Amino acid sequence: MTRPRPIRRAAAVALTLGLALSVAPALPASAHGWTAGVQDLGPNVTVFDPSTPVSQIQATLDATYAKQVDNEMGTARYAYLFKPGTYGTAEQPLQIKVGYYTEISGLGANPGDVVINGKVEAYNRCLGSDPANPNCIALVNFWRTLSNLTVNINGAGQDGCRQTANFWAVSQAVSLRRTQFTGGTLSLMDYCTAGPQYASGGFIANSKLPTTVNGSQQQWLTRNSEVESWSNAVWNQVFAGVTGAPDDSAFPNPPYTTLPTTPVSREKPFLFVDAKGKYQVRVPAAKRNTAGSSWDDTSGRTIALSDFYVAKPGDSVAKINLQLALGKNLLLTPGVYDIAQSIHVFRPNTVVLGLGHATLTAVNGSIPLDVADVPGVIVAGVTIDAGTKESPVLLRVGRQHGLGFSSAANPTTLNDVYFRVGGPHIGKTNIALEVNSDDVLIDHTWVWRGDHGVEGFTNGVNGDTDRWKTNTGRYGAVINGDDVTATGLFVEHFQKYNTVWNGERGTTVLYQNELPYDPPTQADWMNGKVQGYAGYKVGSKVKKHQLYGGGVYVFNQNNPSIHTANGFEVPNTPGVKLKHIMTVNLSAGVIDHVVNGVGEAADTTKVGQPVFVTNYPAVP
Repeated sequence: MTRPRPIRRAAAVALTLGLALSVAPALPASAHGWTAGVQDLGPNVTVFDPSTPVSQIQATLDATYAKQVDNEMGTARYAYLFKPGTYGTAEQPLQIKVGYYTEISGLGANPGDVVINGKVEAYNRCLGSDPANPNCIALVNFWRTLSNLTVNINGAGQDGCRQTANFWAVSQAVSLRRTQFTGGTLSLMDYCTAGPQYASGGFIANSKLPTTVNGSQQQWLTRNSEVESWSNAVWNQVFAGVTGAPDDSAFPNPPYTTLPTTPVSREKPFLFVDAKGKYQVRVPAAKRNTAGSSWDDTSGRTIALSDFYVAKPGDSVAKINLQLALGKNLLLTPGVYDIAQSIHVFRPNTVVLGLGHATLTAVNGSIPLDVADVPGVIVAGVTIDAGTKESPVLLRVGRQHGLGFSSAANPTTLNDVYFRVGGPHIGKTNIALEVNSDDVLIDHTWVWRGDHGVEGFTNGVNGDTDRWKTNTGRYGAVINGDDVTATGLFVEHFQKYNTVWNGERGTTVLYQNELPYDPPTQADWMNGKVQGYAGYKVGSKVKKHQLYGGGVYVFNQNNPSIHTANGFEVPNTPGVKLKHIMTVNLSAGVIDHVVNGVGEAADTTKVGQPVFVTNYPAVP
């Protein structure tokens, strides 16, 4: 099937995302049928049992999807959890559509314990009001989660285009983990909805995949999984430890980057129901140089839910911190938490697990989450929003580099931790994510200074000038610790360096970045005498660093004459190695070189056409 040439969301939605979006109210507690004796996870968590009629489950999920399909900047959060068993039949499949801030997860110890006969899908979102030009894309399909179940694909009752594939058309801050698809194709592009059908970015881990249609997905990381086949690569497709991954020897035609193993990995903790019907949290162990899925791996630990403090929106930070001090782990149920002082995580091996995209919002310039310089802490499934008063940092791991304790065998880990500066309201921070500890694993993050939202701005020159001055974030990710690994590092639109890596022996597997859209003038986008800030900066004193599969994109919609000298900036030393990197122009602005003066300009003569550098330094 011929696919249209993809472009990034900037050009596609610049004129359509200034619309105010509605905020969906939370469903009342009475809509969620909790069984007597089950841990109360709040009104926005629903647990389904195989005895629940399919029609009831379908109606519940359809109602939430109707509220969440356009609720990009809303406050509603939902988690739908399925107890072990089978849901849907060949004649009556369960066909789930997943909207914003919605988690669909199985409660089995193994993904095969929960089987959905039907679909779990995300379609293009149509942003245009003109029927002749509906502008249907997946470029803003953010903030949704699918995990720990098997989908036996059944398109009965759907139109012919959709019947044989499960569509998962998404972009950033979307996680697919511990999931298996059988009986059809997995498509990461929704080619059935009207166009232009662009999609941009995603993440899969520890999953078993059928024939997979990448379609228009521009960058993607798949790690520690199995895939029957993968069709098409656009700009930046990365595989780490994936059985059946495509060969990358012909890079950049096609632009695959394939690592036989993942250097460091730790799978995300997950909630499950044991054989006695009790709720537990499984915490997998960290691994090195692994490949394939690890569903049967028994290493790690299991923690009873009774050892967690189950927090709900409205709980005070003082209460949460007291529970952490008393030795509890922390489960954040779905919702938005206003955080006026830091949540302090200071005990080694503490687990902080969010359900349904639980969101911590900074109040009065706070640091919402502060993790001590200790080993084994895990923060997973949490979104952190900047507030209207500037925070020095939104998530800090360790205070000062080299003064704490760390463990290479038991790294502090961030799984599916997302950051947002602006969008639902004005946001301000100096740094979003700061890692000072050594031996930290960042396993999938989106660090986003919002390029659109409902914070009172309009798109276009005046609105973007205001946003540059008001919606402020200087640095996205600052990595000061040594031996830090990032698998799936997505950082966008910050006003200085999007990523600064000062620690030694760092490794990044897939890096995706868009430079800020909105500098008003070249003078506003100067790094001393250098034009602009690179999207990825390795500190000048660093001796060893590795990056596999990186892209930096430019779309200076506020002032198309602006230049950025380099997409990547690194010390010129043999131990700092970049493999398969590129820059691309999205129709405004110029990146003059890919890295350190090497590589052609990504200018408006090459719109949508990446400029690649296979290895830096060049391999003799």
